[in-house]
Amino acid sequence: MRSLLKFVSIVLCLLGAVEFIQAGTTGKIVGRVTDAATGEGLPGVNVFLENTTFGAATDMDGNFMIIGVPPGTYTLVASYVSYREVRVTGVQVNIDKTRRVDVKLEPATLELEEAIVVEADRPLFRKDLTSTESSIGRETIEALPVEDLSEVINLQAGVVNGHFRGGRVGEVMYMINGIPMNDVYSGTYALEVENNSIQELNVISGTFNAEYGQAMSGVVNVVTKEGGTKPELNVSVYSGGYLTAHDDIFWQKDFNPIYDVQFTAGGPFPFTGNKLRYFMSGRWNKDPGYIYGRKVFLPTDHTSDFLLKDVPEERQFMSHGKIYQFSEELARKLIDEAQAVSMNTMERYSGNLKLTYQLTNVDKINVETMYQRRAWRQYDHRFRLNPDGDYRYKQWTINASLTWKHVFSNRTFMDVYFSYFYTNFKQHVYEDPYDPRYVVKERLQDTGANAFVSGGQQMWHFDRSTLTHLFKSDLTSQINYHHQIKMGVEAKRHRLWLHEFEILPDQENRIAPLTSFQNNKYVHYPVEFSGYIQDKMEYEDLIVNAGVRFDYFDPDGEVPTDFLEPGKAPRKKANSSMQFSPRLGLAYPISANGAIHVSYGHFFQTPNYFYLYTNPEFDIDPLQSSVAPPPQSLKNTIGNANLKPQKTTIYEIGLQQQIGQLYGISMTVYFKDIRNLLGTQVFQTLEGIRYGRYINRDYGFVRGFTLDMEKRYSSGFALNIDYTFQVAKGNASDPNNAFLDAQANKETVKQLVPLNWDRRHQINAALQLGTPSTLMASVIARYGTGMPYTQASRVVQPLVENGGRKPDEFNVDVYLNKQFSLGRYKYSVFVKVYNLLDRLNELQVFQDTGRATYSTEPLYAGGIRPRGLNTLEDYYIHPEFYSAPRRVQLGVQVGF
Repeated sequence: MRSLLKFVSIVLCLLGAVEFIQAGTTGKIVGRVTDAATGEGLPGVNVFLENTTFGAATDMDGNFMIIGVPPGTYTLVASYVSYREVRVTGVQVNIDKTRRVDVKLEPATLELEEAIVVEADRPLFRKDLTSTESSIGRETIEALPVEDLSEVINLQAGVVNGHFRGGRVGEVMYMINGIPMNDVYSGTYALEVENNSIQELNVISGTFNAEYGQAMSGVVNVVTKEGGTKPELNVSVYSGGYLTAHDDIFWQKDFNPIYDVQFTAGGPFPFTGNKLRYFMSGRWNKDPGYIYGRKVFLPTDHTSDFLLKDVPEERQFMSHGKIYQFSEELARKLIDEAQAVSMNTMERYSGNLKLTYQLTNVDKINVETMYQRRAWRQYDHRFRLNPDGDYRYKQWTINASLTWKHVFSNRTFMDVYFSYFYTNFKQHVYEDPYDPRYVVKERLQDTGANAFVSGGQQMWHFDRSTLTHLFKSDLTSQINYHHQIKMGVEAKRHRLWLHEFEILPDQENRIAPLTSFQNNKYVHYPVEFSGYIQDKMEYEDLIVNAGVRFDYFDPDGEVPTDFLEPGKAPRKKANSSMQFSPRLGLAYPISANGAIHVSYGHFFQTPNYFYLYTNPEFDIDPLQSSVAPPPQSLKNTIGNANLKPQKTTIYEIGLQQQIGQLYGISMTVYFKDIRNLLGTQVFQTLEGIRYGRYINRDYGFVRGFTLDMEKRYSSGFALNIDYTFQVAKGNASDPNNAFLDAQANKETVKQLVPLNWDRRHQINAALQLGTPSTLMASVIARYGTGMPYTQASRVVQPLVENGGRKPDEFNVDVYLNKQFSLGRYKYSVFVKVYNLLDRLNELQVFQDTGRATYSTEPLYAGGIRPRGLNTLEDYYIHPEFYSAPRRVQLGVQVGF
């Protein structure tokens, strides 16, 4: 901690003379006001954004600048004595971007002449774009067939199933209103902002400025809505379900409806003069899932002699406590008539409340809290005839933040943040570890190969939580029209708590002592500190983003001093780490409607804390495998609190060009060099037991090309098409590969191979037809070539890792919306259809055939029936190998 204070002091001294800025939640508007007849600049013109406190006066040359503007669409008003007022509507402001609006004023001939109204065009290229990013406004999100934030993100060029430009999952920073929201344990976002709360979504898939840290592949920044000056309310209700012709795969017996209820409300509080405003939203979503099992067995069923008798007709088994004599007819009857149970259900509650108080003309306070609770199941094929024996998952998350903005002048303002983030995750079968329904894990072994389990349940209880306190202090100063100096400091303190243990029903206490492998518990308090300096230089022919970032990390962990006996050896405190990372981006306008950008940067990220603290007692079990292994980690792997930051160096060059008034095109070529990725080093104890320890050992690279074409909405339609070509290679897709190879007595790959998410070609297309205010239709079509898989054969050893390719994927989603008004109320009736063609996209495949539809393995069984209730044909139908089937939703929305 003393070393942290030392570095904080040094950095604060270095940064003390420079102004600070809020990280990525506002934009700015610049322009020039001139006399329409002479073209001369007009000084002292009052320029402001209607219904806001944002405004400025023009200088001697007619130039003006309004900074710190939240993303959204505004009406800009220019007012000057003896001239007609001009109102420019539809001025769109994006996060971290400069919007230029030039205004021409005409002399007033009459004292009461009406104002001139001008509609601003949204530019199809951004002059100050120095890296690849997308800004998606709420109007666009509302017009697309998307349900969640992740679906919007995956539509962006360079993003494949959450992987940004070939990076691993967990290498993306997720932010809400400029505040990081990653769960540092897993690296993912535990709090998903609902689409109805989003004002603007900013997705940076290329290089990013020094203000962003703890990310190697990309940044997702969400700015939530604020309450307006008028009351508003919207309520939507819809229902639907999965309508598929593939019941033989998904085993769906009856139609089970999906339910979704959402609302938003906002506006000013009465008697506050619009100084106190609120925005609130809520959602309840219940999805029954589409993969079903049959409740043939209960976990407590225990009398089954599938393994004891070679002749099937001589076998007995228990179903729901009753003993049966096996026969083919009885087995089929029990499966067909058993209760259908969904094995991938999901239910979610979420809510958001944001209060905005304009304390004075120069002080603004935002208080926001977001809450989310989820319960779900994940399909495990072994439990298809014993669905009650598989895990249940629960998670609840809350975030509370306070932001105070103080404006010193029209070019300088300060922001102070306090944030509280807490998430709790649980995984178990029964909530009470002493529940009498728990039976010994040997029940999971009552059936043989290629047979569903006939009793028993998963044995572990897993419970963890992450608590993060954050403090930020930021300030902005636009030094002149050419330089915007940015700098920020941020401090975070985490509390990570975990307790996992295996249920031992045959023992008196049922829970093993903490000194054993079957019981692990820890609490850690890691600390992060960061600071950055950045200058955005804007000239007529060149825009430069240049900066440097400093990151410090204290893991608050221990490491063993002897790896021959890691559980018994003395321990020493883990080392802290620090790094500097430079960033540079250039944009060079080549015409009035085109620009080239070049960017370069070094990016660092502390590994997900899961890998730092796994198996905290460093216990090594003599048994290399288990019927019921730990649910979140591999058996006999240990964490490493001395892990170094993972590093990425990114180069990028791109071109933007607007063609006419309706079309825009952008192209980008990029290269990523990735080092210090996590892998495992295999050790051996004095007793000869092998185990794995996480280290920085893996390497990878990504190179690719993206092409994006947009047609602005006009004549009743808009179109956006993006294409990604990408090659992502490395020596491991999974950090556990080396240890898994050692367990299988395989030699670890010593060459670069395609990573699991290496999709060579991806095309996304979004088409919008009609008029949004009356009748509208939108379609999203996606095509992607197959992901890699490792081929296997019974005749020869496995071929090159990831040497094969799965089948291509194709999907079409449709949204139809009819709007009408009755009095002050607006109504809309809509239908959404996901996977319109009910296509079976093969996400996983059998290694011997490269298809999900069949395997040659049953041929080698020689017609011998599995030692269980199911047939071979039953077992080799894997519903989890496929994407979700067709889903249809009908709904209605009302609001004012």
